[in-house]
Amino acid sequence: MILRHTFTPLNNTRLAHLCGPADEYLRSIELALQVKITHRQEHFKVEGPKAQATRAMEVLQALYEMAARALKPEQVQLVLASSLSLAEDDEGGVHLNTRRGDVKARTPNQSVYLSSIASHDIIFGIGPAGTGKTYLAVACAVDALERSGVQRIILTRPAVEAGERLGFLPGDLTQKVDPYLRPLYDALYELMGFDRVQKAFERAQLEIAPLAFMRGRTLNNAFIILDEAQNTTPEQMKMFLTRIGFGSRCVVTGDVSQIDLPRGAVSGLVDAERILRRVPGIAVTHFTSADVVRHPLVARIVDAYDAQRKARA
Repeated sequence: MILRHTFTPLNNTRLAHLCGPADEYLRSIELALQVKITHRQEHFKVEGPKAQATRAMEVLQALYEMAARALKPEQVQLVLASSLSLAEDDEGGVHLNTRRGDVKARTPNQSVYLSSIASHDIIFGIGPAGTGKTYLAVACAVDALERSGVQRIILTRPAVEAGERLGFLPGDLTQKVDPYLRPLYDALYELMGFDRVQKAFERAQLEIAPLAFMRGRTLNNAFIILDEAQNTTPEQMKMFLTRIGFGSRCVVTGDVSQIDLPRGAVSGLVDAERILRRVPGIAVTHFTSADVVRHPLVARIVDAYDAQRKARA
């Protein structure tokens, strides 16, 4: 199928931003949607299967409207990811109250993930890097805190590289664990703003700590996120899941293709999914390379490693 479109009114600056350096953004659209795009000035032609050609034209229109300023590669990738998601009207989508107004599901699996977080007390998000598992979970936690749905947010992850023995590292406790928890801080700063995050820490509304420090606690009225859960042991996972108290919600995220435990050790995430798959109130969302919303090479890298692992199996 061949679709033709003319962008009006003509704006050469927008057209240049839309195409990108040496038509880089057009090539990205072609690769993602398996179409061929040609253009002359404001006249564009898209060739390919009907559905893909229609999506490509929609992506071009969306990017043209955004192109008053130079586009960034990540903006193009996010629009592409959105174009591949399930059609969903505004009333059916999950709207999150964060500092960023554009936090939403961009793929079908992300939509399922957000719906599961809204309707379950314990949710597992399992899949490769770049699929939004942790970021969306943090966004849901911020939303719950802003709406007074919970009293605090607790973010944790195993410090597996140091074997949970942090004493030999220099500095105080915060300096010891910060390298392991930095991705969680980054998400919070983007979603809440630096000043809001600092005030939340002062008011004990935010807590970030290594998994080892969760033992013996009961966590009520909290939104709890365990990140990098593939690096927990079965004993640690059981300990963590049994910390959940009244009025709390828990999201567990991890990538079972990147387990850093000693060879032969069982991942607590793999073990928990097997044991808890039929337990009511628990939801599991599996992400794939199609859900990656980073640089397009990330999805291809994930697929290449998956193919290699399957070949060895």
